[in-house]
Amino acid sequence: MRVILFTGKGGVGKTTVAAATAVRAAEAGQRTLVMSTDPAHSLADSFETRIGSAPTPIIQHLWGQEIDAQERLEDNWRDIQDYMVQLMNWAGTETIQAEELTVIPGLDEIFALIDVKTHVQSGKYDCLVVDCAPTAETLRLLSLPEIMSWYIERIFPVERKVVKAVRPLVSRMTSLPIASDQVFEAVERLHRNLDAVKGILTDEAVSSVRLVVNPEKMVISEARRTYTYLGLFGYRVDAVVVNRVLPPDVTDPYFGKWKDIQAEHLATVHESFEPVPILLSRLFDREMVGIPLLEEMAEEVYGELNAVSILHHDDPIRVRKRDDGYVLRMRLPFVSRDDMDIHRRGEELVVRVGSYKRNLILPQSLKRMVVREANFAGDHLEIMFGRGSQPADPERG
Repeated sequence: MRVILFTGKGGVGKTTVAAATAVRAAEAGQRTLVMSTDPAHSLADSFETRIGSAPTPIIQHLWGQEIDAQERLEDNWRDIQDYMVQLMNWAGTETIQAEELTVIPGLDEIFALIDVKTHVQSGKYDCLVVDCAPTAETLRLLSLPEIMSWYIERIFPVERKVVKAVRPLVSRMTSLPIASDQVFEAVERLHRNLDAVKGILTDEAVSSVRLVVNPEKMVISEARRTYTYLGLFGYRVDAVVVNRVLPPDVTDPYFGKWKDIQAEHLATVHESFEPVPILLSRLFDREMVGIPLLEEMAEEVYGELNAVSILHHDDPIRVRKRDDGYVLRMRLPFVSRDDMDIHRRGEELVVRVGSYKRNLILPQSLKRMVVREANFAGDHLEIMFGRGSQPADPERG
């Protein structure tokens, strides 16, 4: 099974590239499902056909799916939402307002993750191509399993025991709704599903992310940030697709300056992301929709490459022995000391980069050690662990 996720700033053409990749995979004989987790679905437009919330046949070996957020809400969130509505009703909020307030923004993307797990485990497909939401939403989506795992493993068990102990007393003293076992079971089920998704998406033999960019300064800057945050959470990038590059045969003087600017931005892309493969697609003279044009675009992007193969092997996080201690090496390109914070908390190492934070559960070999120092080696952060009783100077982390 192969899982390929496409993401990028809104408007760069990631849906078209994802659709073209899916067509290429299907025509190579791979049973392929292309699914959209972007609330602004446009897969159907790319294929010029109707695509439903369940896998819909498009051509031989190819199915499409545009996930229905309301259906996933009913399947995964109803028990939890019903309790939250009861709690808000008790506090004086009307039911219709409470129902709106309990639909957390981004839930459709969260539940789309569970569809990834379902399709991988079904064994029905050889390749799953995921057209993700624009960059910021994708980062939130991909970091959720890690964040929720931290809550479930540390806070949730205590909370459930306390509620079970006080439920009879509270029920006699007040009408305050107390979460039932059914609510806790729904939360646990959601956690198990998301934890399984995390395992799939961080499996180097199964999953990788492909960044889609245009040769524009703001788009490339956002892609660089995305690349950093993906590394923080252990997700592997195996290609960068630069879309809408002016082709060499465009010689009109009107485009001369534009071509010069694009050349500068292409140099920045190579400098920023290599050795990750940089794949180019020219600016076409028409909208690339429908199977024939998607085939043409796939040929443009991949050439002789196998679109389903892992195009670059990367290891965002690695622990190795060094002298009398260990070094934890994490890929964090484009980051300076001012952008980050590192500290130890019990058996966890907390790494914050910008607005994103990751709680790394340390392996057994590192739990008994302290952080000695942290330095950058190229685009990798190296955190040194050694034996002793004093933590590292925070100014050095």
